[in-house]
Amino acid sequence: MTGILYLCATPIGNLQDMTMRVVETLGSVDLIAAEDTRNSIKLLNHFGIRTPMTSYHEHNKVEKAQALVAQLREGKNVALVTDAGTPAISDPGETLVKMCQEAGIRVTSLPGACACITALTLSGLSSRRFCFEGFLPSDKKEKAEVLEECREESRTMIFYEAPHRLKRTLQELYGVLGERRLAVCRELTKKFEEVWPTTLEGAVSYYREKEPRGEYVLVVEGRDRERKKKERQAEWKSLSVAEHVRLYEQQGMERKEAMKQAAKDRGVGRREIYQSLLEEP
Repeated sequence: MTGILYLCATPIGNLQDMTMRVVETLGSVDLIAAEDTRNSIKLLNHFGIRTPMTSYHEHNKVEKAQALVAQLREGKNVALVTDAGTPAISDPGETLVKMCQEAGIRVTSLPGACACITALTLSGLSSRRFCFEGFLPSDKKEKAEVLEECREESRTMIFYEAPHRLKRTLQELYGVLGERRLAVCRELTKKFEEVWPTTLEGAVSYYREKEPRGEYVLVVEGRDRERKKKERQAEWKSLSVAEHVRLYEQQGMERKEAMKQAAKDRGVGRREIYQSLLEEP
């Protein structure tokens, strides 16, 4: 019988956010895989947990995941913890979970603290629809592509950032997204927790003089859907109706379907498109 991999959420600041279920699980499994054993030992000592630990981090995630899967196959139960929050969110745990699923090993999650959700609920921005972007890519080309996709995103966006990169990231977000509402969140759940509702321009200006401290979660307003729709309609109307319909026909659409799509793009009825085509030379 194979073991079970437990994804154990740990506090993101306040130790009282540790759940009883996680404490009990960490104390009963055969092994704890920790992103940084030096950091996790403090947590385990606080709760009197004596379970053996092994390191599992970004630089050994493939080889160590293979070793952990082998132990799980032997029937050992393993708990995975990250430095703070829920494992597998912007975290090498994603690789281990995938390998366990491929090997037919049961994985279960013990919910708890998660910085992105905590920040979203405190931001004052729309939480009905949101997307998690995490840390932006370090590769310049890939980062540019991601930011360009974010330009059109209508959902609230959540980013993680380290203090030494915060100024640059705010400047890049402002440069691509333009002025948007923003909540700058830091020291979440800690004594000096800070949630600052501002704008991208305001944050860029503020951090020109202020040195960032602590880990940040940036919650950014998505593009206004109605405004986006109107801007898109204005772009379409720069084309004549015939050019608009022809554009879709060149993509392989039948004329009737092309007219229907053009009408939708322009926010008018199909009859108006038909009449315009008759009147155009």
